[in-house]
Amino acid sequence: MAAAPATRSRAGALCGQLLLTLTVLTFACDGCNKVTLHVPSKLDAEKFVGRVNLKECIKSANLIHSSDPDFQVLEDGSVYTTNAILLSSEKRNFTISLSNTENQEEKKILVLLEHQTKVLKRSHPQEKVLRRAKRRWAPIPCSMMENSLGPFPLFLQQVESDTAQNYTIYYSIRGPGVDQEPQNLFYIERDTGKLYCTDHVDREQYDSFELVAFATTPDGYNPESPLPLIIKIEDENDNYPIFTETTFIFTIAEHSRVGSNVGQVCATDKDEPGTLHTLLKYTILEQWPASPTLFYMHPSTGVITTTSSQLDRELIDKYELKIKVQDMNGQYFGLQTTASCIIHIEDVNDHLPTFTRTSYVTTVEENVVDVEILRVSVEDKDLINTANWRANYTILKGNENGNFKIVTDPKTNEGVLCVVKPLNYEETQQLTLQIGVVNEAPYYREGSSRSAMSTATVTVNVKDQDEGPECIPALQTVRIKENAPVQTRSNGYKAYDPETKSSNGIRYKKINDPKGWITVDENTGSITTFRSLDRESEAIRNGIYNVTILASDKGGRTCTGTLGIILEDVNDNGPLILRQTAIICKPVMSSAVIVAFDPDDPINGPPFAFSLDSDSDSEVQRMWRLARLNDTAARLYYQNDPAFGPYTVPIKVTDKYGLSQVTPVNVIVCDCVTENDCTLRVDPRIGSGEMKLGKWAILAILLGIALLFCILFTLVCGVTGAAKKPDAFPDDLAQQNLIVSNTEAPGDDKVYSSNGFPTQTVGSSGQVVCGTVGSGVKNGGQETTEMVTGGHQTLDSCRGPGHHHTLESYKGGGQHTLDSCQGGHVEVDNYRYTCSEWRNFTQPRLCERVQLCDQDDSPGHAQDYVLTYNYEGKGSVAGSVGCCSERPEEDGLEFLDHLEPKFRTLAEACVRR
Repeated sequence: MAAAPATRSRAGALCGQLLLTLTVLTFACDGCNKVTLHVPSKLDAEKFVGRVNLKECIKSANLIHSSDPDFQVLEDGSVYTTNAILLSSEKRNFTISLSNTENQEEKKILVLLEHQTKVLKRSHPQEKVLRRAKRRWAPIPCSMMENSLGPFPLFLQQVESDTAQNYTIYYSIRGPGVDQEPQNLFYIERDTGKLYCTDHVDREQYDSFELVAFATTPDGYNPESPLPLIIKIEDENDNYPIFTETTFIFTIAEHSRVGSNVGQVCATDKDEPGTLHTLLKYTILEQWPASPTLFYMHPSTGVITTTSSQLDRELIDKYELKIKVQDMNGQYFGLQTTASCIIHIEDVNDHLPTFTRTSYVTTVEENVVDVEILRVSVEDKDLINTANWRANYTILKGNENGNFKIVTDPKTNEGVLCVVKPLNYEETQQLTLQIGVVNEAPYYREGSSRSAMSTATVTVNVKDQDEGPECIPALQTVRIKENAPVQTRSNGYKAYDPETKSSNGIRYKKINDPKGWITVDENTGSITTFRSLDRESEAIRNGIYNVTILASDKGGRTCTGTLGIILEDVNDNGPLILRQTAIICKPVMSSAVIVAFDPDDPINGPPFAFSLDSDSDSEVQRMWRLARLNDTAARLYYQNDPAFGPYTVPIKVTDKYGLSQVTPVNVIVCDCVTENDCTLRVDPRIGSGEMKLGKWAILAILLGIALLFCILFTLVCGVTGAAKKPDAFPDDLAQQNLIVSNTEAPGDDKVYSSNGFPTQTVGSSGQVVCGTVGSGVKNGGQETTEMVTGGHQTLDSCRGPGHHHTLESYKGGGQHTLDSCQGGHVEVDNYRYTCSEWRNFTQPRLCERVQLCDQDDSPGHAQDYVLTYNYEGKGSVAGSVGCCSERPEEDGLEFLDHLEPKFRTLAEACVRR
């Protein structure tokens, strides 16, 4: 299929693809009849097989499924292969399942695949098998002019397929402009393949259309592959170029160089790019002010530059341009648009500030400060309230003493001259100042020869005032020897009248005299000593005694000064020892350092001579000696091994002029290592007194206490654990009827019976130790408990050769088995026995033991039966119950019937065990 003017050579290039294209013959019978597709024996993957008309079977199917995974069915009924297929037999089939979930409708289509050669013969018996030949089925370039005036429908081209020689071909198209927006813009005649356009097209909206043409037989077979058709819309110059802004605003500094960039304008055109329709040209039409012409616009880029350096903001601060842009490269028939451009001239500091006057005269009173005395103004043509206009004033000459300063008033830009340091008319009556002014911004021509600073002269006249006295200098001094006699007279403080330079008419008065040592003459200011002066007093600093003096004139004006009295030193103080306690740690030291100090001036002080006071007793001379260390110190040594303790040693210190002083020094001879160890004791001789513990000693004590608490806690826990077992006897048993009397040999195991009679097995000999009522055996030893009722009773142990004893209860029929000879367990029924029941049980068995003992003549058996116990106190009135005893004391257990009621507590405790 091709356009009529297309050559048939291009159609031949598609012959290879046509051999792999399937011939589809759909037998259009009922809606869901089977469909036969004629295919070659070999199919590649993703190849078009044919199309099945799904709508004839079901109008709308939203689920389409192929039973054969080698084939895929699309929504339009197109069948494609998913894998490469080789038909081994002549036929192959699969089922297409269609379903509509909305109305629950389901249909199936059976698809048969047959070899192509057989189909051709059967369907077209009179036609020959197709052979490879050149075909005209190829895309033909096609275009149309936008905004075409018709007539419509407008013929564009004809599509033709070479297979039309062998088949009846129907032509159809799809794509934008057909079945997609904008719909119905193009159509094709089914039989002829002529393509038409039904309406005009705007290229700026649709620049091209990509259509797909199909050639099919009446039965739905596609002998040709779908043909892409591209319809290009040719551009027409129907759009005006438009500036991006209606008014462009730019800024450029005045006095800019020629060719300086001002800005760039920009316009857009919706026509096709790269054509004359979008080739724009920029032009300046007009300039206001018109003369001189100062700007140029590049025709292609729209960049505006300067053509002159005569831009002066002070003359013209704004220019306006009318600009034009035209397409078709500015040809007369091109479309054009205009806009405006405003160019502001930016100010630079091209004008220096200048004083309005070259000289100024002003007056100021003396002794005033922080007052405004003059305002000066300047002229500047630069832009107001900018750095190019604001002025900075400076005093260039005449202010060497710093009496003046000049600042700028930010509102008026004037210079304000002020006095910051008072002037003295008596010293200066007139001053001449030179002031200068510059802008905050530097001059735009820094390298020019023109001076960048304007100057002016200011004459300041000082006006005289009637001033008070002047205390100059503020500190005046006089010299007086210390210890001078009272009423000693000396020069005092002097104040002056600045106008007369004299002290006439000035009165003096002291304001501050720390020690009250002097008096001040009111008329002359001279001083007289009122008390003896002492240079070593606390009020003296560096040998000077300061007194504050107030001077006043007749008008009441005053000034204040300080009179420093320099006290000349007199050697009136002997050297003294400041530290009057010395400690000598005898084990490590043999001496102590003694340091002396002389309050007098150093000229009357060291070197010092140290010696023991000659008036001291001979014992001091014998025990102590002094050795010179330096000019102000000596070393005190002990002699003859003094005992520990305090000693008083009088030491005499003499200065270089022979003035001396005796200082008793308390020397402590201590048994210590450092002096700090000794200072902690009250009596260094014997070492007793208050002790102060160090941090390590305190830490050791705390650790010892913690260890002791751990041991006590362990013992308490052990006792508490043992106490968790019920005691053999209650703690509140009255009159202490049960007491622990002795601890026998250690035991290996123990068994507590519920009635409080314990048994214990020792070793493997089967020896049974029978304790008394309520006795208990603990690990590591055996406790023997005696029952006391006015006397002591002792129950001797007996031996049984492995006999098994059973105690039957008269009441409950319970059984108490004692197999102590074999070390067996004890089975206990929880009930209590009365004393009479216990007697009835034990009496016959004790007699049995006695008989066995009498019948046996072997002394070894006697030793086995009779065990010797250690002496445990005085004997019991109940006598012995040993198995070898011949005294039948049948009444020995009578006391059991008369025990107190609290014995039941013991019995209950034993039963609970």
